Formats: sequence, C-alpha cells, structure tokens
Amino acid sequence: MSALPYLAAGWMLLVGMHGLVTSRNAVHAVGCLTVVQSGTYVLLLAVGYRRGGTAPYFTDIPAGTPVVDPVAQALTLTDVVVGAALTALLLALVLQTAKRHGTTDPDALTGLRG
Repeated sequence: MSALPYLAAGWMLLVGMHGLVTSRNAVHAVGCLTVVQSGTYVLLLAVGYRRGGTAPYFTDIPAGTPVVDPVAQALTLTDVVVGAALTALLLALVLQTAKRHGTTDPDALTGLRG
C-alpha cells in the first residue's frame, strides 16, 4: 500500500489548519476549513482502499474477491454532505456579520466582545 494518499491528506490538513490560524478574513477562514474537510475525505478513502478491490456489490462477484470498504465510502459521502451544509451556514453567517458590522476581520468585530 502506498503512503501517498496519507501524505496528501496530512498535507491538506496542515495547509488548511495553517490558513485557519493565520487568516485575517472570515471568508478565507471558511475556505481553509473546506480544505481541512477535503483532507478528511482523502484520509477516509485511503483507509477504505484495497489494492485490486472491486465495488462492494455482492451479487455478481465470486466469493473471496477483495472489495473496498463500503463503510469508509459511506462516511466520506456523509462528510461531503455535512461539509457542504456547514460551509453554506458559515458563509451565510459571515455575510450577515459583514452586513451588520461592515467587516469580515474577526479582530475588528468589537461589538461581539463580552
């Protein structure tokens, strides 16, 4: 098994986390969070991959044939749907914050401090 998918997933997670930490714009932070989520997609698919495996349809393949893990595929699909909903929600919140306060810089939002 190749380590390339794991390295790619780790690189995407690190790049996205670096962007989240150094972001000075809320829209940029949402984009970086999307990159982190993409890293989780790659990681989940890499965990469920089997070399020479076929799709997990058991009606027409002989017994003993290796198949890829269907649970990892289902988790990845769920992650994609939740990620899309979260990205839409966060962008809507950023848009409303920009309308109300006139900025998307988190440090400039003084009206939100406790």
